[in-house]
Amino acid sequence: MGSRFHGSSSTEFCVWAPGHERVALHLVDRDTTLALEDIGDGYFASTFEEAPVGSTYRFVIDGEHFADPASRSQPEGVHGPSEVVDLAAFHWSDDDYHQRPLWDHVIYELHVGTFSHASTFDGAIEHLDSLAELGVSAIEVMPVAQFPGTRNWGYDGVFPYAVQNSYGGPLAFQRFVDACHRRGLAVVLDVVYNHLGPEGNILGHFGPYFSDRYRTPWGDAINFDGEDSNEVREYYWGNARQWFVDFHVDALRLDAIHAIVDRSAIPFLAELARRSHELGDELDRRCDLIAESAANDPRVVTPLSSSGLGMDVQWNDDFHNALHVAVTGEHSGYYVDYSGVDDLARALDEGFVLQGTQSVFRGRRHGAPSGHLAPERFVVFAQNHDHIGNRPLGDRLSTTLSPEQARLVAALVVLGPNVPLLFMGEEYGERAPFPYFVDHGDPALIEAVRVGRAREFENLATASELFDPADATTFTVARLDHSLRDRPGHRELFDHYQRLIALRRSTPALRRSARSRARAWSDGNVVCLVRSHDDGDVVGLFNVGPASANATLPASGCWRDLLAGTAVGERLITLDPWCFRVFQSGSVT
Repeated sequence: MGSRFHGSSSTEFCVWAPGHERVALHLVDRDTTLALEDIGDGYFASTFEEAPVGSTYRFVIDGEHFADPASRSQPEGVHGPSEVVDLAAFHWSDDDYHQRPLWDHVIYELHVGTFSHASTFDGAIEHLDSLAELGVSAIEVMPVAQFPGTRNWGYDGVFPYAVQNSYGGPLAFQRFVDACHRRGLAVVLDVVYNHLGPEGNILGHFGPYFSDRYRTPWGDAINFDGEDSNEVREYYWGNARQWFVDFHVDALRLDAIHAIVDRSAIPFLAELARRSHELGDELDRRCDLIAESAANDPRVVTPLSSSGLGMDVQWNDDFHNALHVAVTGEHSGYYVDYSGVDDLARALDEGFVLQGTQSVFRGRRHGAPSGHLAPERFVVFAQNHDHIGNRPLGDRLSTTLSPEQARLVAALVVLGPNVPLLFMGEEYGERAPFPYFVDHGDPALIEAVRVGRAREFENLATASELFDPADATTFTVARLDHSLRDRPGHRELFDHYQRLIALRRSTPALRRSARSRARAWSDGNVVCLVRSHDDGDVVGLFNVGPASANATLPASGCWRDLLAGTAVGERLITLDPWCFRVFQSGSVT
């Protein structure tokens, strides 16, 4: 679907528009309208010899002009025409790039618009060397599908195939991925397959892309299981394939899959997993899927052969929630279900905290047992875009935690058995908030967003404290200040993260672990983590509390403090408030 450039000035155009007898193509630059051929099953397609790269166009249905639902480029935004691009023309330089398996990654989540002062992919490239120096191995990019205006988190995208024009468009994204790969950094792209944004959304004019049988918190649900859903599924599979093939993306992070309602015997997500992995075999590289799900459902990462959805990894909000409660003491909102240290130990030991137990926040039982799942099936974090941006003031942990707490949090995330994820700026204690921001053109829509945010936080903040989502300053205050990295206090935190990541990579017991070889429990305010390996066990003792605490090392073996590099003669270890120590057994060089 969309436009496909064949060389010279020849381009093929294809669109799915079932229920329409005629569809035409309007070449805007030439002000020429040409009929498309009905090729069956609701598809209309034709090849035109005078439509070179850079041509702008719209489809004409029932006398109305619309952009291409599968547009690869919207140079004038969501309300402008689509543009012919040649994604195959880019000269890749990543032949020597070596992919890591997901379990071997430390992921770094970033938002292109606020990561650099330029708010572009090229601006982000300027900071990749710092990330490589830090030691992270994968860059997770928040959604880049074309959204209204120039300021958005990305979850209001309405052209899933088109790369945001204000970020630099599709060719700039290819440059970004190539630049990452040259530095050994994988790229994970956040995609939204559960809804489209409200402004500029034209898919419903072409066919039954949406279902009126289900609703999501953000609007109409995608039609993945109703009449004509085969072609809707094909549309979204084509989108996933584009990122893997045309942009060399290593993995997709699927936003809020719990909001994808699909009652078919083979759900779209299972089909997506199968086809992605088959594509990986075809390309001789990994095409991984990372799911965000609020359901605490182990079937998300259960293999297709065992009737699961076949996702490779899923985010674990329970780890974040338990950690946040343990270090901040907050219990409002969704934090009400978490007790702190005990639940943090459970998240490290078993994955989910809520495993079919009662959720006060939801008013019902929630989740299912997850202790049988390998730790590498979970992505964990102390912060991410949601848990910062959905706070009334968009404030980061760095504005409330002491230096000791910040170092403790880093250790719990990086040294645990799961796949760690950092949110941009976390590594040096960025102070800028990350509030929710939009750039809609419809005043009524802007007001609806303002009212919705105010209602969401009415019991947590006064109206005068809240950021105006539509105000440009709400966006600009969220930009990172990379110069902080080298200032006192901030540099020490960066060095701490760097050392922890290096320790994770160099210590066999801190790398890949089976569930049986990564056990955790709580002893008062101390979280005890034991990671076993034939080359030597590692024990982490984390005092998640404001008072000194004691913990005991296992009786077997000799122990060495991994961070201090010294032998330990006593098994009884005293931990200062909010501090941790890491020990390895056996002969350590």
